[in-house]
Amino acid sequence: MEILRIVITGGVGAGKTTFIRTISEIDVVDTDKRATDELAELKTQTTVALDFGRLGFAQNQSLHLYGTPGQARFDFMWDILIQKAHAYILLVDAHRPDHFRNGRKILNFMNQRVQIPCLIGLTHSDRPGAWEMEDVAIALGLLDEATRPPMMVVNATDSASVKEALVWLIQEFANCSKEPI
Repeated sequence: MEILRIVITGGVGAGKTTFIRTISEIDVVDTDKRATDELAELKTQTTVALDFGRLGFAQNQSLHLYGTPGQARFDFMWDILIQKAHAYILLVDAHRPDHFRNGRKILNFMNQRVQIPCLIGLTHSDRPGAWEMEDVAIALGLLDEATRPPMMVVNATDSASVKEALVWLIQEFANCSKEPI
């Protein structure tokens, strides 16, 4: 069986766990624990190690989806999960500009470790105060459109939206790789 490993990363509350739960054909393995610090204001549970889901997409081929923790104190897991990844999606919560700095940090962290296809997915873009895609790109330090990773709006609760992001990433991987998929 051929496996394509995709990391889903982003800040706290960006929708990583929801993204994986929306598309996984197996019960998602998660390491969610009760949030006990200031995160408890945003959500009751937080990922402390990883989420894992799987999706078959062709005969003898599957996607393994690995969700990272959003908190910087667990960045050692970012490093572990990205090392064998074929591609990754950075989810950025478009209506929380105070989280953009963390998104930029994660993007830089990943790009220092690997050179693999990346997609930036804007989540919560339907919420009041959500920033436009171009403004988020600037906030992430992605000023040059020619070198900027592709960006799209992603609704982590909608299987069609999640599937669209994954299909794009698989196609990009196929175009950049000599590995079969």
